[in-house]
Amino acid sequence: MNTVANLIDKTLEATVAPSFTRVGIGVRERVFDWTPLERLSMTGKTVAITGVTSGIGRAAAEAMASLGANLVLIGRDEEKMQRVQSELSQRAAAAGSVSYALADLGVLEQVHDAATAVSERHHELHGLIHNAGALFNERRIADDGMELTTKVQVVAPFLLTSLLMPNLTAGRGRVLTMSSGGMYTAGLTVSSLQMPEDTYSGTQQYARAKRAQVTLNEMWAERHGDSGVAFHALHPGWVDTPGVSSALPGFGKVLGPLLRSPEQGADTLVWLAAAPL
Repeated sequence: MNTVANLIDKTLEATVAPSFTRVGIGVRERVFDWTPLERLSMTGKTVAITGVTSGIGRAAAEAMASLGANLVLIGRDEEKMQRVQSELSQRAAAAGSVSYALADLGVLEQVHDAATAVSERHHELHGLIHNAGALFNERRIADDGMELTTKVQVVAPFLLTSLLMPNLTAGRGRVLTMSSGGMYTAGLTVSSLQMPEDTYSGTQQYARAKRAQVTLNEMWAERHGDSGVAFHALHPGWVDTPGVSSALPGFGKVLGPLLRSPEQGADTLVWLAAAPL
């Protein structure tokens, strides 16, 4: 059975489009006989996650809350954080909890402050999920002069992970980074990671950042190999989210019902967060 399943998996992967849509996850779920997420438990696990107000991050947070996790939401808008905290608390298992720390990932001082707050509240951290991200069709520059896609999706995760490594080590945790299949379209040249104004493309800048995320996880794994912390970069497939609809409106029009749901996009993320090391 494994041989047949692996052959089907490789065939889907080679065709790209079926693999990344709801077709791919539906077929794999059957041929590999996946364990339903509802059978897993995250009781006693504390997980910090960015990008939780909508889409994949929201779906992942809902699933982990229902599995009993102690969630620490990281976001910049306090009103939204309070609303999401309240809604997730209603779905949370009795053993879990939901709190939040405020930080705009485009402002490194706020990232530092959020990491300090999380570290002081939770000696052991069992998961850190980098899910926040956006595709900017027009080039945006942060106050310090750094291109915003790079700062939010590469620099901020690096800082947050570095500051929380003692807590992750204490909890023998996992660092999970939501990358994208778009990274296949970009190589990694550090000197040109930030695209200049005259050649800027939102999709290409996004792809470069996602490629950098994958490489960053490889570097973390090498650097912290003896810490007991695991590092994973993953691809959610092609998912119907507000972010995709806003940044790539034509994408949804072409693929339409073939796009995965946010819950399907979050499936692997939740499984990795819940699985024992």
